[in-house]
Amino acid sequence: MKQEFTITVYTENHIGLLNRIAIIFSRRKINIESLNTSPSEIDSIHRFTIVINESEEVVHKLVRQIEKQVQVLKAYYNNNEEIIWQEMALYKVPTNVIAEKVKVERLLHQYGARAVVIRNDYVVFEATGHREETEKLIEVLAPYGLIEFVRSARIAIIKDSSGFHEKLKEFEEQEPGEEVIENEFLSLQQEVFPDTGY
Repeated sequence: MKQEFTITVYTENHIGLLNRIAIIFSRRKINIESLNTSPSEIDSIHRFTIVINESEEVVHKLVRQIEKQVQVLKAYYNNNEEIIWQEMALYKVPTNVIAEKVKVERLLHQYGARAVVIRNDYVVFEATGHREETEKLIEVLAPYGLIEFVRSARIAIIKDSSGFHEKLKEFEEQEPGEEVIENEFLSLQQEVFPDTGY
């Protein structure tokens, strides 16, 4: 049975990785509902947050496939009950409507929207919340002349996570990196690679 899942992917920051991850979804004809990339809590490690509607079995296979990418450190998937998530939306409405209709201002306050830009011709409001909440505000503002609307991708934090630092330590203990072996010829560089004058 299909449901909404959020996939969190920790990666090294390399050009082309987003494209390779997107191909994994397109080859399986899976639509990405939302995609966000951002720095993570660890320096030089990036975090992808991907939202899809699929069965858990399919999502489990997807995550395993994503983890096979060279620069991917770890990937998780969670349902909506296992994460804390938000989306941000911006709404542009005519200034005269806000000035004339006290009701609109009350509605915006009710939905937790705040003005971020006020001009003579329009006002831009910002609201954060779940998708249902930001979409409800579209319906509310439509009769008053909603000029423009845009919504961000989902950002999410896993409820039961102790953080990626701890997980990284666990992975290192389970699968320690290969021991570095000193090259016995390193000190004989001149003898092995004599200077030919080039």
